[in-house]
Amino acid sequence: MTPLSLYLCSLLKKNKLLICYNYLHTHGTPLHLVDRAARKTRLARLLDMNFRAVFRGRVTGKVLAQQSGAKNYREATMCTSSASGQDMTNWLWSIYNETKKQTEALIPVISKNSVNPNTIFANNEMSLHDIEIYGFDYDYTLAFYSRHLHTLIFNIARDILIQEHRYPEGLREYEYIPNFVVRGLHYDVQKVSMVDMYNGGLHPVPDKEVIAMYDGCHVPLENMSDFYGKSSHGHTMKQFMDIFSLPEMNLLCCVNDYFMKHNIDYEPVHLYKDVKAAIGDVHVKGIMYRAVEADMENYISYGEQTHAVLKKLYEDGKKMFLITNSPFDFVDRGMNYIVGKDWRDLFDIVIVQADKPGFFNDRRKPFRRVTDKGVLHWDRIHKLEKGKIYKQGNLYEFLRLTGWRGSKVLYFGDHIYSDLADLTLKHGWRTGAIIPELRKEIKIMNTEQYVHLMTWLQGLTGLIEHMQVHRDPASQSVVQEWIKEREAMRSQTKDIFNSQFGSLFRTYHNPTYFSRRLSRFADIYMASLSCLLNYDFQHTFFPRRTPLQHESPFWPEQTSAGALKMPFIPHRTTTEE
Repeated sequence: MTPLSLYLCSLLKKNKLLICYNYLHTHGTPLHLVDRAARKTRLARLLDMNFRAVFRGRVTGKVLAQQSGAKNYREATMCTSSASGQDMTNWLWSIYNETKKQTEALIPVISKNSVNPNTIFANNEMSLHDIEIYGFDYDYTLAFYSRHLHTLIFNIARDILIQEHRYPEGLREYEYIPNFVVRGLHYDVQKVSMVDMYNGGLHPVPDKEVIAMYDGCHVPLENMSDFYGKSSHGHTMKQFMDIFSLPEMNLLCCVNDYFMKHNIDYEPVHLYKDVKAAIGDVHVKGIMYRAVEADMENYISYGEQTHAVLKKLYEDGKKMFLITNSPFDFVDRGMNYIVGKDWRDLFDIVIVQADKPGFFNDRRKPFRRVTDKGVLHWDRIHKLEKGKIYKQGNLYEFLRLTGWRGSKVLYFGDHIYSDLADLTLKHGWRTGAIIPELRKEIKIMNTEQYVHLMTWLQGLTGLIEHMQVHRDPASQSVVQEWIKEREAMRSQTKDIFNSQFGSLFRTYHNPTYFSRRLSRFADIYMASLSCLLNYDFQHTFFPRRTPLQHESPFWPEQTSAGALKMPFIPHRTTTEE
C-alpha cells in the first residue's frame, strides 16, 4: 500500500523552489529540493495556525533518521549498551542542534502565515444568508470604551469604600493597574486568591502553597462558580467574565494587598461583598453614566465603525433590535454620539434596563413603555413598536410578540453568560461574541518573537518526547536540561500576553475556562462588530476541523476565510510508484 506523505513546505525567494520536509509513515527520506514547476501538483498548503502539531514527531523523527541513516526514526532512538555516557551526550546534543536548525528554517514561512485580526472566527457552521434579524447588546458591543473608563470606575469605587464603608484612608495610595488582570479568572472568596497563581493581593503564590491550599491541583466542581459565574448557592468562587469586572478585580487585589501589608485581620467574605457593592453603586447610582455623558470623546471609541455596520444591515433590509441593561438616557446619548440623532430609525425594537440574564429566564416581568424623558407608562403592551422605548420585560414575551424565533436570529454581546449562554441553550438563536482582547492577542501571535518561541517550543517538546526513552544517567541529564529550557519557554509564551495571568484564551497548551465557555456558547466570535464589514450577507462561516489527540495532526482542515494574509496552496496527498 502506498504510504501517505506529509509535507511541510517552505517557499524560497521568488517562489522558484520549494524545500519540502518529507516524512513517510513507513520510512524516513532525506531533505531534498523540488522544482516548483515540475512538482506543482504535489505541493501542500502552507502551515496553518496549528503548526505546533508539525513538530511533535515529524521534524524530530526526520532528524533522527538523517543522523542515524536508519530506515525510520524508531531505529534511531534505540539505546545500545555499547554507547558510553559521553557518546550518548554528544549524540543527543547533535540531534538537538540539527532539530533546532531545521525547526528555525521554517520560521520565515510561518511568520508569513499570519492571522488577520479583523477575521470572524467560527465555532459552528453558520451562514449569514439564513440570518434575517440582528440583535445587539450596547456596552462593549455597539459602544466601545477607552481604558480611561476602567480607571474612573476603580477610583470611584475605591472612594466609596473609604467614605461609605469606612475602609482605611491609606487605600487612596492605590491606583488602577492596566493589564494586571484578564477576564475569565476565578476569585476564591474565602481563600482570598485569584485561582491561577496570585493571592488576593498583588503578589504571586508559590505552587507549593497553591497545592497545599487546595489539597492538590484539582478544584472540585461544586466549589466553582454557578452557571453565570457567580459565587452563590454554596459556590465559593466568582468568575469574572465581564469587561467591566477588570476594575473590580483590581480593587479586590489592592484592598487585600493593603490589609496583608499592614497585618490587618479581616473577613474575606465581607471584603468581597463590600467591593462588589461599591462597584455596583458606580453603575446603579448613575455615577459612571453621568461621567461618560459629560466627556464622550474621552470615554467612547469605535463610533464610525459601529455606524457603518448598522447602516449596512439596514440598507440590506435586515431587522434589528437592541436589548441592554443600561438606562435609556445613557444609551441615547451614546448612540447619538456614535451613530447620530436618527439612530432609533435603524432599530425595530429598543429594550433598556432589561436585567439580563434574568431577561432570558424570568417570565414574570412584563414590558413597560418609557418616554424619552424617562416617564413610565402603566398600560399593557400588546405590540412592540418601532420608535418606542421599552423597559425590562422578558424573552418569552418578546418571542410571543415578535415571532422572532430560532436560527434566523443572530444576537451579539460581550458577556458569554449574561448575553449568549441562555440564547444558545434554551432558545436556539445564533450567537456572536464580541471579544475586544482578541485583536491584541492576534497581533502578539503574529510577532516574530512569538512565532520563534512557539516553533522551537514544539520542536523541543517533540525531541523530549522521543528522547525520554534513554534511561541511562548521561542521557537523562541532557533530557532534564531540555525540560528546563522548555519550562522557561512555556513561561515566556505566557508572559508575552500578560505577565501575571497569560492569555485570555490559553493556559500553556490547554484552552482556558473562558475559551471553553466561548466555544460552547458562541457560534462566531470577533474583536468588534466592524469585522462584519469584511463579509457579504451570503457568506458562510466554517469552523476549522482541529484534530483530536488520536487523529492525524495533518488533517486537511479549513481555515477561517480571510484569516490568513496569503493564499493557501491546495493540500493533497501523494503516491509513489
